[in-house]
Amino acid sequence: MSDPICPLCLRAIPADVPQSLHHLIPKSKGGRKGPTVLLHHQCHKEIHASMSDVELARSYSSIEALRTHPRLAKYIRWVAKRPPEFLSRTRK
Repeated sequence: MSDPICPLCLRAIPADVPQSLHHLIPKSKGGRKGPTVLLHHQCHKEIHASMSDVELARSYSSIEALRTHPRLAKYIRWVAKRPPEFLSRTRK
């Protein structure tokens, strides 16, 4: 069985790499039972460092929309050049 693919950065998520579920609509905005996606933990942290829950709920409640956010688009271009197990600090 192959590793799942992070829908944000499109890199594989090996079993030994930190991963987390992202609620497409933040739990604080009514998304507790809504759809989730499996991401690299680092990609998940970058999403929440880039925008508020209000912004996520209003304008970025899909992977396609997240990929258009200017800071995330820059992050995706940068991290795509790193191996799947790459970890770095997330800037607030």
